Amino acid sequence: MVRKNEGGWRHALVAFVYSWRGLRAAWCHEVAFRQEVIVFVLALPAAWLLGRTSSERALLVAVTLAVLVVELLNSAIEAVCDLVHPEAHPLVARAKDLGSAAVLLSIACAALVWGGVLWLRFVGG
Repeated sequence: MVRKNEGGWRHALVAFVYSWRGLRAAWCHEVAFRQEVIVFVLALPAAWLLGRTSSERALLVAVTLAVLVVELLNSAIEAVCDLVHPEAHPLVARAKDLGSAAVLLSIACAALVWGGVLWLRFVGG
């Protein structure tokens, strides 16, 4: 058994297993996560083709990956809300709306970065 504050490779392996379970749960139970993974998979070769420098490519991948990260956090918030208070409640609704807003803003950020790179690539530079 691995203790919470125990270090080393065994702890890293256990943490990886928990993370993998989380990714599998998101894939199985969250439609938005699946959609965003598909966008991410399509964005990888597009970033390679559209980015002129390694920094540009890394930025395109990073902002797209950030959308997945925020979606996972939003899904975690929603799961905890549903566990703690399954019935409709204004604070639960607010928490879920705030998580959703975070996803929206991460998508807007990604769209701005991708739009800027596309603009520079095809129009401005």
